Amino acid sequence: MYNIALKLLHKLTDNGFQAYIVGGYTRDLILDRKTTDIDVCTNATPKQLKEIFKDSMLPNVEYGSVTVIYHKVRFEITTFRKDIKYENHRLPVKIKYINSLIEDLKRRDFTINTLCIDQDGNIIDLLNGRCDIDDKIIKMVGNPRYKLKEDALRILRAIRFATILNFELDPKLKKYIKKYGYLLKDLSYFRKKEELEKLFLSSNAEVGIKLLKELKLDKHLELSNLENLKIVPSILGIWAQLDVEKIYTFNNNEKDLIKLIKELLNKDVLDEFNLYKYGLYVSTIVGEIKDINKKIINQKYNDLPITNKKEIDISAKEICDLLNKKPNSFLKQIIEDLEYNIVVKNIENKKEVLKDYIQNK
Repeated sequence: MYNIALKLLHKLTDNGFQAYIVGGYTRDLILDRKTTDIDVCTNATPKQLKEIFKDSMLPNVEYGSVTVIYHKVRFEITTFRKDIKYENHRLPVKIKYINSLIEDLKRRDFTINTLCIDQDGNIIDLLNGRCDIDDKIIKMVGNPRYKLKEDALRILRAIRFATILNFELDPKLKKYIKKYGYLLKDLSYFRKKEELEKLFLSSNAEVGIKLLKELKLDKHLELSNLENLKIVPSILGIWAQLDVEKIYTFNNNEKDLIKLIKELLNKDVLDEFNLYKYGLYVSTIVGEIKDINKKIINQKYNDLPITNKKEIDISAKEICDLLNKKPNSFLKQIIEDLEYNIVVKNIENKKEVLKDYIQNK
């Protein structure tokens, strides 16, 4: 991927433009961290990029961004720009294309994200980002007082980078994060959720949670139960504990699963019928929260006589024929009764045994 990116830079420079790999890829390369995203910045405008890369896409042309598939690799290419005006503490609503790399870098969030790589593989550091990487510090490009008011998402990005990279927050940045934390209320729940999930799923999540609490951001993020959060590998297990499914953005499947997780948290996970009813996935998540060994849950689940009502060894039609009745509400009651008694091993899941049980009852 890196070599293809350098070829892409050469293609742009061969056409008379400046071009650099910028941001997270360069940072992670220095930190010896694996990364798959490569962003490119250039003084070529979207229109000029479209002429060079005929099959390029313009998803965010108003922000000078172009998507290019080059040698089967996807690249985001942005034109050098200056953000003139922000709206709602988040989006630049007015930009100006410029011809200066350093001016483009000055609009970015943190110094560690301003390092570039040119077409020959040389690292370019115009804002002392390498020094801050070596010192393991998250420092804002420019004055954090203004930068955070421009774009409140930078508050969560700062916490996320400090968490994932295990870096310290610059004292000045920390001061203004605490002061302007209330601006998080203006962000969409979708963006807040996106940043928080990256933080919660980090192997260093406890550091991030400590920062959220220390800087009083849990209040502005409406995470009232953060104090009691048990970090688990499942993101749904985390959200279920935070009790925010009516506030944050979740799809219907996520909402259903969170509801089941919360229900089972108040029950015995290892009870056979609970294992059957809630299934292995939900039971495993709840087991993580309750510190129950995953192997024990798997073993008990695998020992269940059935894991689905379709596995009951008598069909609905056979039950109706046996009782000489047409399908009705009684059928549901019988099947539920069979499910329970088979799962708790009161009766064997064998057709003749089930027939006798139904007739006797």
